[in-house]
Amino acid sequence: MRLLTGQILHYTANPRKAGDGAVRHIEDGALVVGKDGKIAWCGGHSELPDAHAGLERTDYGSKLILPGFIDAHLHFPQYRMLAAFGKDLLDWLNRYTFIEEQRYGDPAVAAAAANVFLDELLRNGITSCLAFSTIHPVALDCLFKEASRRNMCVASGKTLMDCNAPQGLLDTPQSAYDDSKALIARWHGKGRLKYAISPRFAVTSSEAQLEAAGALVKENPGLLVQSHLSENHAEIEFVAGQFSWSKDYTDVYDRYGLLTSTSLFAHGIHLSEREQARLSEAGSAVIHCPTSNNFLGSGLFHLHSTAEGDHPVGVGVGCDIGGGMSYSMFDTLRDAYTVSQLVGSRISAHEAFYRATLGNARLLGTDGETGTLETGKYADLVVLDPAATPLMAERHALSGDLHDVLFALMILGDDRAVTETWVAGKPVKPRL
Repeated sequence: MRLLTGQILHYTANPRKAGDGAVRHIEDGALVVGKDGKIAWCGGHSELPDAHAGLERTDYGSKLILPGFIDAHLHFPQYRMLAAFGKDLLDWLNRYTFIEEQRYGDPAVAAAAANVFLDELLRNGITSCLAFSTIHPVALDCLFKEASRRNMCVASGKTLMDCNAPQGLLDTPQSAYDDSKALIARWHGKGRLKYAISPRFAVTSSEAQLEAAGALVKENPGLLVQSHLSENHAEIEFVAGQFSWSKDYTDVYDRYGLLTSTSLFAHGIHLSEREQARLSEAGSAVIHCPTSNNFLGSGLFHLHSTAEGDHPVGVGVGCDIGGGMSYSMFDTLRDAYTVSQLVGSRISAHEAFYRATLGNARLLGTDGETGTLETGKYADLVVLDPAATPLMAERHALSGDLHDVLFALMILGDDRAVTETWVAGKPVKPRL
């Protein structure tokens, strides 16, 4: 067992709705990590039970101890594809992404990539995620094997693609079904791993394959479903031509039973009122990926009107590597703030940090084990230093309250502000 001391911060609900009562902040806090890697106690240092007083102590001083960041959308096989120039989404996919992902049929490539990918997440304080893999079962095996070795909470699935992509990235409706079924049996629920049924997007799946994906959903109720939706105008037009019978993009997924209460669709920038109403009715969620949206010129996401309108839809956040420009959750939240300013409904730092922790955990169904610092949950933690660089230290001197501290972190922070990352009670941040 080990004792950690510092400023404790986590959220019990969305502060935008619940107010300051949802913010749990203890300036002189303490957290006890049990032998099982879970939180044995958390509270004010002065209230520490005598039974824990003699534990080995790691003192983080005035640094902030939060639940580890959770990323709700990114692509494992695109781990090294940052900064690839493309005219728009479809051009970028064809010129770079599809070429890169064909390499992942080689287990040596996939195993090496899994190691680097997870290292980068941990370096940036991200302790769990929902990630896309490729069509290759061996690629998912490598990712899950490495995540299991680190005892990380990771959700992923074999990507389903049977059209409109290079031959080396195509499966078939039957192989997609068979491979997914075998992978679910092999990995789902093993340790902290979760399987996600993963049609890439309607552009790269035939009706027969979407039907196979729907069959997997019916046979495995409660499993996560992940895909992409309404990211780019050219993509939307392509889907309308490919599925001419559909009312809209969302209707394609709906027809095949892919709209569920555990479905998460990346982007959702250009949803119609009808689509938002249907997503709300189904309980599906949208993942906001602002750095990717900005980099590819896809558009500005209206977070609050999506999450709080007449037909509210759950909203998470993700860095969307490699369309996204950074593994840093700070960068993701900074761009989310900038976009919120541009659309006229700004997010606060408290809301941003909530969405990157408990908010995403709730959408991924992992809030029973992570997302807060409550007793009994895994000690998945990130320790943040608001004065990590000379400039940040100067800015920190001006901060008048906790929100100011978090806002400056969100705007100025990077991996240097992550003092340590803990997964299941162990410090694991890779050092350069």
